[in-house]
Amino acid sequence: MSTFGSLYRVTTFGESHCKAVGVIVDGCPPGLHLTEDDVQPQLNRRRPGQSNLTTPRDEKDKVVILSGTEKGFSLGTPIAMQVPNLDQRPHDYGEMDYYPRPSHADYTYLEKYGIKASSGGGRSSARETIGRVAAAAVAEKYLRLTHGIEIVAFVNSIGNVSLDPTTNYTVPADAVSWMRSWQTWWSTLANVTRAQVDATEVRCPDPNVAQQMRARIVEAKEASDSIGGTVVCVIRNLPRGLGEPAFDKLEAKLAHAMLSIPATKGFEIGSGFAGTTVPGHIHNDPFVKKEDGSLGTKTNFSGGIQGGISNGENVYFKVAFKPAATIGQPQETTTYGGTDGVLAAKGRHDPSVLPRAVPIVEAMATLVVMDTLLVQLSRKSAMQLLPREGVPPILTGELEKSR
Repeated sequence: MSTFGSLYRVTTFGESHCKAVGVIVDGCPPGLHLTEDDVQPQLNRRRPGQSNLTTPRDEKDKVVILSGTEKGFSLGTPIAMQVPNLDQRPHDYGEMDYYPRPSHADYTYLEKYGIKASSGGGRSSARETIGRVAAAAVAEKYLRLTHGIEIVAFVNSIGNVSLDPTTNYTVPADAVSWMRSWQTWWSTLANVTRAQVDATEVRCPDPNVAQQMRARIVEAKEASDSIGGTVVCVIRNLPRGLGEPAFDKLEAKLAHAMLSIPATKGFEIGSGFAGTTVPGHIHNDPFVKKEDGSLGTKTNFSGGIQGGISNGENVYFKVAFKPAATIGQPQETTTYGGTDGVLAAKGRHDPSVLPRAVPIVEAMATLVVMDTLLVQLSRKSAMQLLPREGVPPILTGELEKSR
């Protein structure tokens, strides 16, 4: 389906070579000051042609708000936004009439719908994500103004070149070094900024690692090939209590959102798969009392989520992206009719999708947070109408106070 969310509902439209792509946002709170200037910066971060590491397709991706605002304020009605496709070259895809491209969605879309877009990837193209990024820019402004929520993503790895220091040690042999590497990682996640991320064309906040990543992408590009990697995202200042057990747990919604992004192949949250290698006495996050009097955790292997609900710590996760399926090398494959042949792909594509995936990952995280926040706010509003007298302290976590 093309709609995501329950209270903050986002419906994207458009294909890679149609006249325009866009989105309809239903559920934006009324009274939010909103113009194209609030949306355009994130679209600029995801647009093509930003450097020689990305596709040369020359799209400006200028957004126009068609409805849902007046005199610069949201009305609470559906917000429609549109971005024109200007640099279309459908003639680059003539061979697609005969060949399903290896690891693309041409064949599966045809099998599902009985018809397919004849140029580009159609709805499976990353052009579709423009609507997601635009919708998320609206939500992000609300989250920042009302709760100070910050969402920052960055390229963590390209091929075997990685920023994450926690992958360099084994437990229990290097338990002390392993724990120290996690403390370093949590510090990075707590302090990384978008300015640091955007300071390198690879969108890795460490300049030295970014240079190694750039070299790996250039190597793939010069070989008419592609290379994959991972994006890490951190959500800071997230309120406690977000997430809807049992089936709409916060990590489940984030996984759903991330794996809906084109070219994604994996998702892990908190310690992820590395956490499976350590015993519980190392992995458990002990509770501590914070300076403001609230409870927090001493460590954060949980990734800010316990029982599917946010606990007030930073939420962080990692998303794996495969190598871009379109490469310049001739590939042996078959036609739709089963005849052997060689497909020499044309079109303009990224040697690595990772740098441009960063704002898309941020966007999908934002949409999840916005939707789950509105659900929790509605629950709290309903609960506050009820009298609290007589509720046993054992049910409210206040048993200690009642002694």
